[in-house]
Amino acid sequence: MKNHVTIGLVSSRLRSLGAFLLLLYCSSLWAQISGGTLSGTVVDPTEAVVPNAHVTILNSGTGIARSTTTNGSGFYTTPNLNPGNYQVSVEAQGFARSSEETLITVGQQAELNIHLGVAAAQNTVQVQENVQQVELATSTLSATVGGQAVREIPLNGRDWTSLAQLEPNVHSVDTQFSIQAGNNSRANRGWGSQLMIAGNRPQQNNYRLDGITMNDYSGSGPGSVLGGALGVDAIQEFSVITGNADAQYGRQSGGVINAVTRAGTNSLHGSVYEFLRNSALDTRNYFDGSSVPPFKRNQFGASLGGPIYKNRTFFFFDYEGLRQELSTTTVDTVPSTNARNGILCNNPCTTTSKVTVDPKVVPYLALFPIANVGESGDFGTYRFVSNSSTQESLFTGRLDHTFSDRDSVNGTVLSDNSSNSQPDTYNFTLLGMVVNRKLIAAQENHIFGPSLANFARIGYSRTVSLAPESAGAVNPLANDASLGFAPGSTVGEMRISGVTIFPGGVNAEGNYAYHYNSYQAYDDLFWTRGAHSIKFGGAFERDQSNEFGSTTTGSFVFGSLKNFLLNTPSSFTSAVPGSATPIYLRQSIGGLYAQDDWHLRQNLTVNLGLRYETASVPTEINNHLTTLLQQSHEAGFLSARWCFLGSVRRRQYRRSCRLRHVRHVALDLSIRVALAQCRTI
Repeated sequence: MKNHVTIGLVSSRLRSLGAFLLLLYCSSLWAQISGGTLSGTVVDPTEAVVPNAHVTILNSGTGIARSTTTNGSGFYTTPNLNPGNYQVSVEAQGFARSSEETLITVGQQAELNIHLGVAAAQNTVQVQENVQQVELATSTLSATVGGQAVREIPLNGRDWTSLAQLEPNVHSVDTQFSIQAGNNSRANRGWGSQLMIAGNRPQQNNYRLDGITMNDYSGSGPGSVLGGALGVDAIQEFSVITGNADAQYGRQSGGVINAVTRAGTNSLHGSVYEFLRNSALDTRNYFDGSSVPPFKRNQFGASLGGPIYKNRTFFFFDYEGLRQELSTTTVDTVPSTNARNGILCNNPCTTTSKVTVDPKVVPYLALFPIANVGESGDFGTYRFVSNSSTQESLFTGRLDHTFSDRDSVNGTVLSDNSSNSQPDTYNFTLLGMVVNRKLIAAQENHIFGPSLANFARIGYSRTVSLAPESAGAVNPLANDASLGFAPGSTVGEMRISGVTIFPGGVNAEGNYAYHYNSYQAYDDLFWTRGAHSIKFGGAFERDQSNEFGSTTTGSFVFGSLKNFLLNTPSSFTSAVPGSATPIYLRQSIGGLYAQDDWHLRQNLTVNLGLRYETASVPTEINNHLTTLLQQSHEAGFLSARWCFLGSVRRRQYRRSCRLRHVRHVALDLSIRVALAQCRTI
């Protein structure tokens, strides 16, 4: 096993980089390739290095070859190789030709040292599998999930990101919010599976597909209305970096899940599949009636890949659909028949008393269904079978083209549209959820020579989330504006002690709409000089987060069922109708890095890395955000004066404001803030 010395330098504020930053800028800017890197040293039988040896690396699937030459130290490197099987051939004057096979995985820093024999012999070594368990060229803690495991391991919902839990130091959050209609808790947290990597929060991870970040508006991973990420048959493989990532990886303080899509090869290959799950063997739970509620899930699709022009242009396409009908038993606690007539139990319920139901309350009693299971005292049980309908369609396409042995391009397009609808807890209204994802990635590879290569990449990622949305009325009263708490609106929420919360009518719930766009650009420059394998680069990302949270139509709280019948609420809460304001947030993220993998000896590699990454202060296009620009020890005075005239009962009042200064000390930083306090004159 080789020895490693790792030195990682990360700075959030660089005051004097000088010529170093100038070198980064002049070289090429942006970062984070998605392929693997193969490097090594060519030596003769006496362990002396062989300079000027010609190294050819041939992709066994596509027939595309990359060529390079060993330098004066006998060292070679070929960055950003697509994952797959490769045949590595080495030729040098006076030596026999040597050929070996190796496997390159996504994001791998593979090392293959080659021994050349004398010209009288020719060596061919066949490597059938990747038996090397420890990457000897890097100190990054990572693991790779291969394409065969991704496609063949049985997965509930076929969510490929869940396979990351097979790796050590990766665990799913046990307390993540469930997905249910009428609740936006999961939508606000992000739809994807919540994964903790090395103990970090799920929003601190970075999910990448073909080198493009695909995190959503909340910072979480990709997911649909069912919480998973389809597309298993479109994933070639993915790696999970759990710690000590080198300088080329940014935008995260947790782990990195780095996936690549499948590409076409010289042979036509594809698949047709369908997975069926139903309730035929399900057992009846405690709340179900005499029969098991029906459940049926169909996941089906097809993939196809192959050549357009042999050894030059390739395509791959995958479609996956999901159709699900899930029925569950919903149990509600509702007012009993006697309670509806004002006959209430005393405590204990051995005698009853009569109250007069307020006439204004009578129309609202009709909103609560009649108990159909049984009654006990003032309450009864209403049970019904709720059906949730889900549809999802995922399209993935990839195109690869090689212009010459120096230039090639590839592009990926992904579209995932999913929706769900189901009744609320009272079977009163129909609620829906919508999640749409889009991703576009394009990369251009240019080989300047044996020691210099550049990889430029641009991408676009979009996530749209709408939850919950009113999809219509099940009960006609859900559209009755005469029951609304605010003019022109439908009935709102009612919270009655002991009774299941009544969620309200059509459009009564607070809807959260997110439209998130991320524009990204990357560039990486690889330079081999002597025993140094050097990478320069960086990243730029422009985020647009358009958010809108509609207000509810009001909420009444009653401390008891008796108070409800008497129309004596504890509180009423409602926003001013139409007061909700959309927010259009904008932010830029930029980073620069330099990474040097210094091969001091064949058994000693030193990894040196430096990265600077910063995020701009978020802004809002309509100036709905305020930023404190000066952050010195004495921030100065934030002053305001607000004067207005009011007329109440024909008497004129004039109010003025005075400033009060408060000194706040935190972390040895004193900020003087002027607070406005109004008094009546």
